[in-house]
Amino acid sequence: MLSTRQRRAFTCAMTLALLGAGLPSVAAAADDRPDLSRFHDQTIKWSACPGDGLPDGLQCGKVTVPVDYANPTGGTLDLAMARFRATGKSRGSVLLNFGGPGGPGVGELADGGKDFMGLTNGYDVVTFDPRGVGRSSPVSCGEGMDDGTQAPDPDAETGAEAEADESDDPRAALEVLRELAADCVEHSGPVLRHIGTVDASRDLDVMRAALGDKKLNYLGFSYGTRLGAVYAAQFPDRTGRMVLDGVDTLTEPLSQQGVTGAQGQQTALEDFLDWCTEDVNCAFGQDPRSAREEVLRLIGSLDADPVPSDFGIPFSGQDLVGAIGQALYSKELWPALSHALTSLVQDGDTRGIMGFYVGGSSLPRNGLPHKDLSRQGLPRPGLPRQGLPREDGGLVDEGEIPLDNLPAALMAVNCADDPDRPTADQVVGNLGRLRAAYEQASPVFGRYRLAQALMCYGRPKGTSYIRDEVRDVDTPKMLLVGTRGDPATPYRWTTETADRLGPSAVVLDNKGEGHTGYSSSKCVHRKIDDFLLYGRLPADGSSCGSEE
Repeated sequence: MLSTRQRRAFTCAMTLALLGAGLPSVAAAADDRPDLSRFHDQTIKWSACPGDGLPDGLQCGKVTVPVDYANPTGGTLDLAMARFRATGKSRGSVLLNFGGPGGPGVGELADGGKDFMGLTNGYDVVTFDPRGVGRSSPVSCGEGMDDGTQAPDPDAETGAEAEADESDDPRAALEVLRELAADCVEHSGPVLRHIGTVDASRDLDVMRAALGDKKLNYLGFSYGTRLGAVYAAQFPDRTGRMVLDGVDTLTEPLSQQGVTGAQGQQTALEDFLDWCTEDVNCAFGQDPRSAREEVLRLIGSLDADPVPSDFGIPFSGQDLVGAIGQALYSKELWPALSHALTSLVQDGDTRGIMGFYVGGSSLPRNGLPHKDLSRQGLPRPGLPRQGLPREDGGLVDEGEIPLDNLPAALMAVNCADDPDRPTADQVVGNLGRLRAAYEQASPVFGRYRLAQALMCYGRPKGTSYIRDEVRDVDTPKMLLVGTRGDPATPYRWTTETADRLGPSAVVLDNKGEGHTGYSSSKCVHRKIDDFLLYGRLPADGSSCGSEE
């Protein structure tokens, strides 16, 4: 769960969304790169992963990378890695990134590795916790300062009083966002200055070399597609067979991404309600149109009067919006979501809906839906930690992974990748227009997504490299998969990114539902495996039908 400061900052962003009325920026990629031979020449030492209940054959290791690629003789950090060995003759490794940004890959491979066993027919299947994520120098905005063990201050402002103060002055709300950005600097260590995708892409190249591969074979989901596209632009001569599933945008600013995301989530919610209302046990009745109105009423009621939760903090309407947004990532979760909503509406029981709730009032993840949302990494995160990551950049222990690492890393990476930083005057002046655009996109998710778009305030500009330079890549053919019913990465982003990447991009149209296609469509799964294993590409513009 988030700390009081973090929840207050998100509340302030919500306040701004309703009103309607630091650290250095990431350096762009350079052509005159310093000598990285000592990193490329390292050997990864693999051994059995620690912990109980892990799949047989899963091995763990680490690779060392520079904190700052412009100064590789300075500090270093270790990246946690895991793999399943190839079962037959191996052509090298295929690296997986499951999305986020902020999602640890090691835990995801441990939980969902069976989906990728087909690839072990020709590859070592490898993944990693990206810089700033999981055990790899995890960033935080200071949740350890508020672990629930301190007695409340009777003289402190209540959350309602603070929100009232900030609702009177939007600039006060912006100042709270600036304070949160400062907290993130204080509790994250030097990696926060170099956490963007440009640096993460260079980490991929170090991993490629350390694994002994001449070219990077890669499968990236959601945010992982952004990472893959950046790698292809930075290292076209080292790009092997690359698949991007659930394709992220390379051009839209965060403000527009929020509008697009709200539209996708609204469509997914309406599809869910059409399905739910066919069942007499649906919490919102049997009429889809009135069900949409009931959802809005429930959100408004919980915002006005939050209910207690097992986590000791009130559960609000916007918390419900975040939880529903998580559940909509996969159609397989719809029955559980329907049951959880019924328990909430009929009994006031938040336990079911909180099962979809990651990180409190945090930014929704853009990666693969977790089969077990309680598991965020490997080893499993423990209690909140105090202080900074290890000074030597080594992997942190399981109890040192901050509970807010996922939302903190998501904000940090997205802000580092986005060069737009409107001033306070610009934010306040544009609130009315922004709020109207977001509410038109989604009456349910609009306010929540607008608040997210404001969370970069107080941080310095990110790199413009992705928006300006990632285009017309000179690589072998790569496969881009877009899913028509994707609530997080709309299909048009796939075609737009393909146009931007140029003739190397081949598009596969997945006419299904949910976020990404590999785990939900047998057709997509087969075509991706065929390409990675045998180099067999589908025709550009070909499609996979709905699994139904």
